[in-house]
Amino acid sequence: MNKNYLPIYFAIAVTFGILIGYFFNGNSSRLKRTSANEQKVKRLINFIQQDYVDDVDTDELLDGAIAEMLTKLDPHSVYIPKENLQAVTESMQGNFVGIGVQFRLINDSITVIHPMEGGPSIKKGILAGDRILMANNDTLYGKQLRNGEILKRLKGAPNSQVKLQVYRKSNDSLFDVTIGRGRINIKSVDVAYMLNDSIGYIKLDRFAQNTYREFKTSLDNLLSEGMTDLVLDLRGNGGGFIHIANKIVDEFLEDDKLIVFTKNNGGEVVESFATEKGSFEEGGLYVLIDENSASASEIVAGALQDNDKGTIIGRRSFGKGLVQEEMDLGDGSAVRLTTARYYTPTGRSIQKPYNIGLELKDSNALQKSVNYGDEVESRYRNGELFSKDSIKLIDSLQYKTPKGKIVYGGGGIVPDVFVAIDTSAYLPAIFFSPMNDFAFNYVDNHRNELNKLSFDEFVNEFDKDRKISDRFFDQVKDIRTSTKTKEKLRKLLKINIARELFNDEGWYRLNHLDDKMIKQVLELEKK
Repeated sequence: MNKNYLPIYFAIAVTFGILIGYFFNGNSSRLKRTSANEQKVKRLINFIQQDYVDDVDTDELLDGAIAEMLTKLDPHSVYIPKENLQAVTESMQGNFVGIGVQFRLINDSITVIHPMEGGPSIKKGILAGDRILMANNDTLYGKQLRNGEILKRLKGAPNSQVKLQVYRKSNDSLFDVTIGRGRINIKSVDVAYMLNDSIGYIKLDRFAQNTYREFKTSLDNLLSEGMTDLVLDLRGNGGGFIHIANKIVDEFLEDDKLIVFTKNNGGEVVESFATEKGSFEEGGLYVLIDENSASASEIVAGALQDNDKGTIIGRRSFGKGLVQEEMDLGDGSAVRLTTARYYTPTGRSIQKPYNIGLELKDSNALQKSVNYGDEVESRYRNGELFSKDSIKLIDSLQYKTPKGKIVYGGGGIVPDVFVAIDTSAYLPAIFFSPMNDFAFNYVDNHRNELNKLSFDEFVNEFDKDRKISDRFFDQVKDIRTSTKTKEKLRKLLKINIARELFNDEGWYRLNHLDDKMIKQVLELEKK
């Protein structure tokens, strides 16, 4: 936003603020007052267009004013400009139209990291490591294009075609291929596999429209492999659609168990109950959460905890108990407006405070206010991520589950079993970029021989003599490292190479060998 516009759009925001105050006042003359204030805003815009001393982009002005106005409500009521709406919609719907490749720009070339399962590219024989040189006679290499510019050339209308020129390094060949663009699924289930003979694992990334279908398929597949206990990983899952969360919880709870209820500003209560169709009502369940598990993730964790189903493991969740509805503004933009609060079955609101400063004590016992967006970071400073005893619980927000377990409202879901954050896994960020490049280049140069390895062979045999990781250290020899850091880097390098070779499943499965929460699950299973 141009700084010269600040006083103007602040004035418009104030006017809009008056308008929204009238709108939500809730009496019989509301519509008349709303109409009158709409006219007031229109007149103000007309005055600025016709009489203001400088030229002003009123579209930009209005965008800024709307965004500013929403900051006066709550942190989750947001404005979505029309240029961003498509990406937001695709993420929530769980699909987009394109050729179906994950790519990176490597040495000025668009390089396919993975063709997406079931997409048009994989059906046409595109492989990991292929370089896309041209699209419809438009040269793409050597231009340092940004991701947005690349996507414009690869995405398009459904069933439209794009002619690609592709270079394949593995056999030094150049070929043309015409690919029809199609609807591509954005994965919600990052990975689903058996941790051992009886414990299944599902990692959920979001709660989009396609999430339940993917989840149910994964659940059924694991059941067919003999799963008796499930680990549902919601770490880092920022949420999504509440009705999708309800459908997933329904798989675990018996008929007529309350899942969640919402309440709007008019006091209207809407309750959601489990049905009789759940396919995992008798199985053992572990739910993993952390400080970045929010919204729909907290609905799932809260519903299960309040119904004494399974064990919640990890750290206190984010604390978002507000429900948003997306509303079209008529020009391609939209507003996501908070329309209700949700409550767990025992009646808990887990929304953390946002209208007042949060008071925390630092090491010098000085009081300081913490912004809503910085609250999760403050948990690191006050020790909460390292010790359950540092979680500030409010006695007046204490609730009991049917079996007598004490749970708390007022800010996130407190786990049944606490697992501290693993700082031993932290590594200097300076290594990440060269490590990613080394991992890709190593796989790219040895793809034919590496493709012959099974995952178990890779885990047991790859870099046993440490020669490959030593080559990486030769490339970063100017960066000082301790012996302990080197050992961590060897593990991480192997994990990154596994991702290049075996997609996300390779990354997760190798990472889980040292995952503290997974180890906690296995310990609880022994008991």
